[in-house]
Amino acid sequence: MSLLFKELDYRPTAMGVLSLRRRRELTLDIDVYEIKLDDEYLMSSLFTDAEIALADLGLAELSGDNLDVVVGGLGLGYTAKAALDNPAVGKLAVIDTLAEVIEWHQNGLLPLGPQLSGDPRCSLVHGDFFAASLAQTPGMDPARPDTRHDAILLDIDHSPANVLHPDHARLYTEDGLKQLASHLTPGGIFALWSTELPDPAFEAKLATAFATYRSDVITFKHPVLDRENINTVYVARKAA
Repeated sequence: MSLLFKELDYRPTAMGVLSLRRRRELTLDIDVYEIKLDDEYLMSSLFTDAEIALADLGLAELSGDNLDVVVGGLGLGYTAKAALDNPAVGKLAVIDTLAEVIEWHQNGLLPLGPQLSGDPRCSLVHGDFFAASLAQTPGMDPARPDTRHDAILLDIDHSPANVLHPDHARLYTEDGLKQLASHLTPGGIFALWSTELPDPAFEAKLATAFATYRSDVITFKHPVLDRENINTVYVARKAA
């Protein structure tokens, strides 16, 4: 059994103080990994249902093989792993603005790190997802700027209305979403995780940028408090 609590890393960043910690959840007899930015919790391995659903629901809309996928936000890696678990995925670029989070995975501080770093289909990219989404190049992966993507899966902000940095808000406008859609292949999918219930104002913006969209409410049990939690996954398709 591991120590009851250990801070694995602690780094000042441009966005605030970033910390990674592992604690023992005695009620479940498991280790829990948590990422915090200042005093705010960003990720916990106690809650991974919605992160996994983001990849599963988004990629389920696509057919064919050798899919080219971008994930915005690495975090603990559960969305990226779920994408790699899909045998149709041929290329995955995971873009994260925090080099420290990428280092945690590459150095094996997080359980999924070796699997993500060791998969030849997967590249962990240090970069600004939001700047890439608004750029004029066809693709978002700096290693392949001329290649559009079959799916873009985003899990960074709490919701379109509750962002981690003011600069992120530009993406969730009509113009921002239209520019993001330009990085998708015809019929490509944009999927977004939100900690809140479906937002009609954001749905109206999706309707202007994509041919179709839907909002899937994801419910899951809090494993310690035995209560129901609710998140949303938006899934939007570009016109074919």
